[in-house]
Amino acid sequence: MKLLLYPTFFLSTFVAKASALDFTIFNGQIFTPGFAILDAPQPGTPLGGDTIEVALDVTANGKLQLPPYGDDSPSRINNITIFLYSYDTGRNFTITNGTASTNDVSLGDIMQSESGSTVKHVKWTWPVCLIGDGKPDSADSDRGAYNISIRQNFRLNGEDHYTIFDVPISVTNKIEFTGGNPPCDSVNNPLLTPEEIDAESANTVGVLFAPGDATVIQQSGTADDDDDDGIGPSKPEANPGNGLGSGASAIGSISASYWIYLSSIVCLFFL
Repeated sequence: MKLLLYPTFFLSTFVAKASALDFTIFNGQIFTPGFAILDAPQPGTPLGGDTIEVALDVTANGKLQLPPYGDDSPSRINNITIFLYSYDTGRNFTITNGTASTNDVSLGDIMQSESGSTVKHVKWTWPVCLIGDGKPDSADSDRGAYNISIRQNFRLNGEDHYTIFDVPISVTNKIEFTGGNPPCDSVNNPLLTPEEIDAESANTVGVLFAPGDATVIQQSGTADDDDDDGIGPSKPEANPGNGLGSGASAIGSISASYWIYLSSIVCLFFL
């Protein structure tokens, strides 16, 4: 009888793990449909302080060269843009769209920041309407549940991609006025519906470079090198367009059916 209890235990464990995991996470790193790997923040983190901070490894843990890339490089990051949006509040803030604005109201090209560092630390001052402490205290509050949306425009082995990766956080910790907080409307954008964004179609490349991924990156020399190996054609860059914000969840790391399959094997073993 004791042996018969084990399959039930393993089944509940595997199914719970499958339903809880929305991300591919290994050693605290969150893998995305692209070269970037998110080091921080973790999904579901309550945030506050003077700035929102996003740490991204932009080399797939050392697999991709840092810029400058050769013009003919078959693999490269063209740009990474980051937004903070909420369907609860209707807000869609630009953290970085590749062009720095006055007083860093929105940030510039993160690929050009922290020269020589494989991890880019994006620090953006919270806008005025998010100042406060705790959960939203009124129906018209702009604090509460948000998604950090990481958009990657990149080329992998001669194929261009534009992917969307969302990480849920909550703006519930204390945020104080620093003197440099931008007006909310100055960094706000129209918010498209999940159907208009269609993150599922954008992310058909799948989560990349997690442990066990056998993807080989074709690369040529950097823009400073004389070596020209001509690997892969050069293609026009993808255009992220004007519609920002997605309610689609991130790509799941392990499907429930996979875990149920494993648990059934365990059941057979103990039976």
